[in-house]
Amino acid sequence: MGKSVVQTKGKIVASISSVLLVLVLTLFLVLTLSACSLYPDKNKDPAKNNIATFQREAIDCAKAYPEAGSGVHVRERIKCMNLKGWY
Repeated sequence: MGKSVVQTKGKIVASISSVLLVLVLTLFLVLTLSACSLYPDKNKDPAKNNIATFQREAIDCAKAYPEAGSGVHVRERIKCMNLKGWY
């Protein structure tokens, strides 16, 4: 009877850890997708609201704030694009 209880507890722990893993991966995916949707893609000025201008200004912001390991560069690039009129 003792082995049965230990085996049952082991199965419960394994199932809880697999559920937690799925929850963590799901949360990571949701946060990643929501972060991508925060990048500005429309300009207040209708004359500048086109792909060519967007790409040129995004490259300017990327050069001004090169990639950093901590991810701070993404926030800075978004601020840079906001200053250029993109929201």
